[in-house]
Amino acid sequence: MGGMSWTEILFILVVALIIFGPRKLPELGKSLGGAISQFKKASEEFKRSWEDEVETEKEREKAKALTHEATEAKTESTTETAQTVAHSEPEQVEHWM
Repeated sequence: MGGMSWTEILFILVVALIIFGPRKLPELGKSLGGAISQFKKASEEFKRSWEDEVETEKEREKAKALTHEATEAKTESTTETAQTVAHSEPEQVEHWM
C-alpha cells in the first residue's frame, strides 16, 4: 500500500479506534471516503479542462497559421499582377491609366 507495511496500517487503525471509539469510526471512514471521491472528481475535471484548453490553443495556432499562409498567397498574387502590368507594353499601360 505505497510504502506502509501492514503492521503500520494496523497500528494506525487501532489508535484511531481507541481515540474515536467504535461509534465514530464508521462515520469518519464514510466522510474520508467522500472527501477522497470529491478530490478525484475535481482532479479529473481539472485534467479535462486543461486538455480542452490545450486542444483549443492548438486549433487557434492552426487557424493563425492558415490565415498567415492565405495572406501571404494573396500578397504574392497581388505582387505578380502588379509586376505583369508594369512589364506590359507601353501602349497597354497607357490604356490602363
